[in-house]
Amino acid sequence: MRQTDSIARSFRTRWLPPVTALALATATVCAPAQDTRLPDIGSSAGAVLSPAKQAEYGQMLLAQLRHYNYVLEDPLVDGWLRAVGTRLGAASDQPQQPFTFFMMRDRSINAFATLGGYIGMNAGLVLAAETEDEVAAVLAHEVAHVTQSHVLRGVERAQRDQVPMLLAMLGAIAVASQSGSNSSDDAAMAVLAGAQGLALQRQIDYTRSNESEADRLGIRTLARSGYDPDAMATMFERMQAVSRTNQGGERERLPDYLRTHPVTITRISEARDRAERLGRETVTAVTTTPQGSVTQRVMIDAPQATPPRALDNPLLPAMLRLPPGAISGADATQFGWARERLRVLSANTPALAIREYEAMRRAGPLTDAQRYGLAVARMQANDLDSASRELTSLLAAYPGDVWLSLGVAEADARAGRTAAADRRFEALLDRMPRNPAVVLTYADRLAERNTAEAGRRAQAILRPLLNSSNADPAFQRAFARASEMAGDPVRAGEAWAEAAFLGGRAEQALIQLNTLKKREDLDYYARARIDARIASITPTVLELHRQGVRDEDLRRR
Repeated sequence: MRQTDSIARSFRTRWLPPVTALALATATVCAPAQDTRLPDIGSSAGAVLSPAKQAEYGQMLLAQLRHYNYVLEDPLVDGWLRAVGTRLGAASDQPQQPFTFFMMRDRSINAFATLGGYIGMNAGLVLAAETEDEVAAVLAHEVAHVTQSHVLRGVERAQRDQVPMLLAMLGAIAVASQSGSNSSDDAAMAVLAGAQGLALQRQIDYTRSNESEADRLGIRTLARSGYDPDAMATMFERMQAVSRTNQGGERERLPDYLRTHPVTITRISEARDRAERLGRETVTAVTTTPQGSVTQRVMIDAPQATPPRALDNPLLPAMLRLPPGAISGADATQFGWARERLRVLSANTPALAIREYEAMRRAGPLTDAQRYGLAVARMQANDLDSASRELTSLLAAYPGDVWLSLGVAEADARAGRTAAADRRFEALLDRMPRNPAVVLTYADRLAERNTAEAGRRAQAILRPLLNSSNADPAFQRAFARASEMAGDPVRAGEAWAEAAFLGGRAEQALIQLNTLKKREDLDYYARARIDARIASITPTVLELHRQGVRDEDLRRR
């Protein structure tokens, strides 16, 4: 992605062929912070890029990743990841910071944070974790990179280092020009190598500082969120074990996450020590619900904006603060569904996923979560009867579970049992009318009928999510298809253009909107919406053109 080349060189990017992705697993430069919160006195890093510009670059990165099919888009998985990430963000040092969490389909162990609070996680990292707490530990670490402005400060540092590097290059040229021997090239290279080595060492030092700070603040965020702070050290140990066993060729290379987040004995022991100290600052809270009891540690006197007596609950200690989402706890069942669904969706083919589960079965009985994954894989392979039987059996053991209920309804719809599927979908809508997973899954099944009635029903269930899901390309595609079937070409055109923009096709989106604008049947409101969107997309397209980036499909025409 040439539009980000100049930024990428400053940001320590990771290259994702064929696009340059700003995969900023860690940033550079930042002074260590204390565990306690200090007043925000500002930073010069904020002058490098405005918050709006940071959000724009983050959005551009995500759009390009979607364009090249790196992003795994599934409403159930996205909802789970968003819930975990939002819970952590709300408990961070900057709860006002907007975050966007997304899942990559790559099975390598990696996660990264980039500008604008955009945080990506590979499916492989979730597959390597044993609990949701371990996944949350990695996310909390990345959240800390964002809240501490490590990315921005890295940019600022890189800009300052440009001058010493320029001087080093000039020095190399001077050495070469002054030397009359055959070793002039060697002398020049020696000077450059020395300067680059010094710059690299400085980069490493700052990286270590940032990693230590992200660990320290991340583990506190983990504890404030109600997750187990021991999970950070446990996840480090798990990744270290992976690095010890994955020695050999390219197929067994060091996990990507460990390249940017090196795990050492010291780092693990520090995480253990911090978790132990945090344990002395927590109390055990037991929350009883109709579904059972949740036991977790809750921080005492966690920093809050409200005064101590704001809770006004005489049954709680005066200084006890429940962090956001504390009463929900980590849902082990939902994590199991999410991990196994990721296993299936990240596999190259459904057949390969089924083969994975068959290998697991030979090693021992499948867990309920693995049975769910196998059922999803069979549904993807169009073995609908087997999938339906397995999901129905699991639903009897977990009555009312959304993941299982959606699975059974989807299997019924794909098998042609339309009436049964509609009953299940409508019952789920009655329970949770604004749940994106329920709405999008139902809308996709309605789209398969290709009737005006089905289109109108899909439009009706999608409309309540127009504001909250407007940045979701899957939603825009579903709404576009529903509008087409319902006989609303204007709304369909707007949604298709938005889906193109969110999928990294800004130029195509602009062309579609300009074409749509020429329709004679547009009313005042539709024309105003289209004009406003053209005005907002045009600067992005112009910036891409300035950087020499053109849509490859348009160039072929």
